[in-house]
Amino acid sequence: MIKVMQIRLKIYLLKDIPVSGIQAETASLIDRGLVQSTELARLHDENKYKNYCYDSLFPIEPDRIYHRDKIYTLTIRTIDGKLARFFERQLVNGYTETMKALTAEIKLISQKHIDLLFSLTPVILKCESGFWKDTLSIEQYEERLKINLLKKWNQFYGEKLSEDFELFTGIEFLNKAPIAVEYKGIRLLGDKLRLHIAENRTAQALAQMAVGTGIGEMNARGYGTCNYRWL
Repeated sequence: MIKVMQIRLKIYLLKDIPVSGIQAETASLIDRGLVQSTELARLHDENKYKNYCYDSLFPIEPDRIYHRDKIYTLTIRTIDGKLARFFERQLVNGYTETMKALTAEIKLISQKHIDLLFSLTPVILKCESGFWKDTLSIEQYEERLKINLLKKWNQFYGEKLSEDFELFTGIEFLNKAPIAVEYKGIRLLGDKLRLHIAENRTAQALAQMAVGTGIGEMNARGYGTCNYRWL
């Protein structure tokens, strides 16, 4: 059984934050907490998949600015039990110059047959030439997403899965133009996706894992977080 744990974190803002900057500010809050633990600090520093993802603060304000002195909800998901306990028990004491964590609630997401995955935050795939559409076909893009999930599985579960299976029966792009995100002064482009998941066992296992890890890259920066629709 693939365990996906969801943590709903209440966050109090100390300053106004524009929507464009909220993922970076949230990442700073999480990173600051992780480095307080010797074991989790190694995870933070290692060049490997982090096995967690998170969305943007909710609710989104009409003026696209998250306001100081208000409380919002951040949803974090992970397949790593140690991380789940950290998010639930220790991150609630965390703070930065812009936000403070207050309370956390944790639950286990049921494992059921997944029909669709749809991204809540832009999916990022980094290519040397820039945006993926400049060099990759749709089929190659789908394959990159598939290989990315397989690598996450192999790293976390220590089990190498065969690549010879169908993962997606369809892919839809929900944005008319690429979505720009800022990361360390660099402008990256991503997409909002709706992914139709195949019914075979491997596809269903990877889709369940993706709910807890995100799809694409930079999941620990708040990108590629997915929600799901059960069949």
